[in-house]
Amino acid sequence: MRSSPVVLITGCSSGIGRALALAFHARGCRTVATARRPDTLAPLAEQGIHTMALDVTHSDSVAAAVATAESAHGGIDILVNNAGIPVMGPLAELPLDALRQQWETNVTAPVAMVQAVVPGMARRGRGRIVNIGSVSGILTTPFAGPYCASKAALHALNDAMRMELKPFGIEVLLVQPGAIQSGFGDGAKRQTAQHTWQLYARFAEGIARRAGASQENATPTATFATAFVDEVLSARPRAIIPLGNGSRSLPRLARLPVAMKDRILARRFGLTAS
Repeated sequence: MRSSPVVLITGCSSGIGRALALAFHARGCRTVATARRPDTLAPLAEQGIHTMALDVTHSDSVAAAVATAESAHGGIDILVNNAGIPVMGPLAELPLDALRQQWETNVTAPVAMVQAVVPGMARRGRGRIVNIGSVSGILTTPFAGPYCASKAALHALNDAMRMELKPFGIEVLLVQPGAIQSGFGDGAKRQTAQHTWQLYARFAEGIARRAGASQENATPTATFATAFVDEVLSARPRAIIPLGNGSRSLPRLARLPVAMKDRILARRFGLTAS
């Protein structure tokens, strides 16, 4: 790893992505912050951070952003796959197009980014790829099936990448956040509010509760970002890195007997037969 590594981060328009860009920059990294709408990156550009447009769901945009970053900085040392979107609600009523969009953003796009940066990393014989999963990829809850599935899929892909890329000197790390302060909950609430539930009309309160659950007792974004950067820049980082409130306790809930776990989660989100 170079003394001033080049870090490319996706999804930096706000929240966790923005905090990560600032934290890496503060540590002396040459940070490339990206987002679909470059105007949202103005506060980062004012800090001297290299910003650029990147739509992770479009191959031409991915190729152009990676080529520009490599040309400007002589290669990418660390890729942080942060971009992601929430899709919440009962699976029986969610529009399939919403599921497809989430899958493209949360699962396919990280692979596309990896495919774009790996050739350069392999030529240099070094690099780190950091995929941001979620405790939701370990504990599946009602009204978050699509999001939980997308993160579980990313966890599986991360495991494969970790083994497959090791011979080329490329390390693959998985960060599993718990509850972290961000705009994720507001985005999820806006998304669920767009739907008029039919069968699930009487469960609307529980759906809204699940949409905002990530912001309950959430770890401050800056605290998370500092711990994240410390882990990723360490000489021997852990392969799987749980961070934030709930990142250790909720996986323990996932290991309970199925009937017990279902009762707890149904009660938590108001999913009862009466």
